[in-house]
Amino acid sequence: MSVIVITDSSACLPAQLREQWGIRVVPLHILIGGEDLRDGVDVVPDDVYQRDNVSTAAAGPEDLDAVYRAALADSGGSGVVAVHLSAALSSTLTAAQHAAARIGDRIRVVDSKSTAMGTGFVALAAARAAAAGADLDGVVAAADSAVQRGHAWIVVQRLDNLRRSGRIGSAAAWLGTALALKPLLRIDDGKLVLAQRIRTAGKAVAAMIDRVSDLVGDGSAELAVLHVGNPQGAQQVAAALAERLPACPPATVGDLGSVLALHVGAGAVGVCVDLVPKPTETD
Repeated sequence: MSVIVITDSSACLPAQLREQWGIRVVPLHILIGGEDLRDGVDVVPDDVYQRDNVSTAAAGPEDLDAVYRAALADSGGSGVVAVHLSAALSSTLTAAQHAAARIGDRIRVVDSKSTAMGTGFVALAAARAAAAGADLDGVVAAADSAVQRGHAWIVVQRLDNLRRSGRIGSAAAWLGTALALKPLLRIDDGKLVLAQRIRTAGKAVAAMIDRVSDLVGDGSAELAVLHVGNPQGAQQVAAALAERLPACPPATVGDLGSVLALHVGAGAVGVCVDLVPKPTETD
């Protein structure tokens, strides 16, 4: 049997990719009043990110323990690699480490230092290595390499959701007196930080496309464009990237899912990048 890869629902992995590479998903939680809904499993109201009485919760040690043990058994002892969203953004990674420690050293936990498809690309790299026959150490190495290749940006329409969730630190320092700013944010070593203050959403999106294009250059990368209730905006970003980066395969386009939507709010559009390593002279 081969190593089995697990991630959490923040990874936004399309069902086709999950099935193709045998990646298992642990749901995060959405709390609406007294109701606990599992992200990607239970039916969540479409307008959940516009409600005030909603919060999110990490996957708990019990949830993770059950999934890890089942996967380890199914792997025939080959092992499990669990790729989760950044420890700086969620307590899921800590819970994962506790669960893994209880089970044994055949469970390895990897901090993707990202979220959304930034995490998804790391899980995919691990699963592809497992499918190619890599052992547990080899799968972890593939995941670690993908962590180093990953980049992500997002443009949000409003900072209210991020402010409420505590994911942006000092909002006042970002905003100053210009309340209409449309910040371009990026993931830096697992943290969500300000990349640039921009006056309009259109210019912020254009700046994001520029940054992705400059990063990839004449090389190649896997790209994902994700959104919250803004499919047209996401398609426009994907089309612009296809024009600017002809060496890249078409971007995966999808929604950010309910948990992440609660944090970034309606209209958000982001891009996750997994750089394809350039061949060396000996390749």
